Amino acid sequence: MARTTTPQRTTNPYRSPNSEDQPLYARVATLLLGELRDGTIPPGERLPGERHLAAHFEVSRETVRQALEVLRRGGLVATDRRGSHATLPGRPVEAPESLTFPVGAQSAEPCAVDRATVTWEAPPPEHARALCLAPQRPTLVHRYRSVTPDGRSLRTAVTSFSAVALAEVTELARYRDRADGATPAQLRRAYDWMRKAGLTLHHRDSITQVGDASCVRVTRRVHDQYARPLEITDLVVNAEQDALVYEFTLPAAG
Repeated sequence: MARTTTPQRTTNPYRSPNSEDQPLYARVATLLLGELRDGTIPPGERLPGERHLAAHFEVSRETVRQALEVLRRGGLVATDRRGSHATLPGRPVEAPESLTFPVGAQSAEPCAVDRATVTWEAPPPEHARALCLAPQRPTLVHRYRSVTPDGRSLRTAVTSFSAVALAEVTELARYRDRADGATPAQLRRAYDWMRKAGLTLHHRDSITQVGDASCVRVTRRVHDQYARPLEITDLVVNAEQDALVYEFTLPAAG
């Protein structure tokens, strides 16, 4: 006689989020998984923090923790000391063309020589306000100068880094011990270091004329994906002698 078996009912935590028989954390895990799969959060990228996810899904932080644990058990999310990140298989995130720090500071004049140093000091007041630093609180300040062999200045740039940048980016923090204002300090890879630390960089540049318009000032503010300020740069260009050129490369879709 043929044996009949009753199929075992299994619960799939990734079923439709509208399934009323699912606990709330499983439904949140389903929604988050959907965002991971559709590329809203690319493979390898850090997930937003628990507070942000709780607000995004309109649930408690404890529910978010439980949802993340479901995804961790499924091997879809990994967590380390810097947070959680997606581990779904897929095309790796393409690294954009590296931006040389400070952007736009390098002169087009072939004979120009660049000099750069760092100090540990209180930044200019407007920098302190932009970086949410208390007045007179010291931070890492980078000074850049592009000059011709005869000493004529073509471009100068002063950058102040925030406490967030120094806490998150190990390579920047190491400069505190050698920030004597004399030792050469080229930070050309600063933006690569920030990206390697899991920070998404948002640049905002404003350009104004200086004095009699022989110079222009570019004020650059950079913040991360959590709207935390990372750095502010004031770049002054001799507009009569040099051109201000920004070059961007956007990868093709697909």
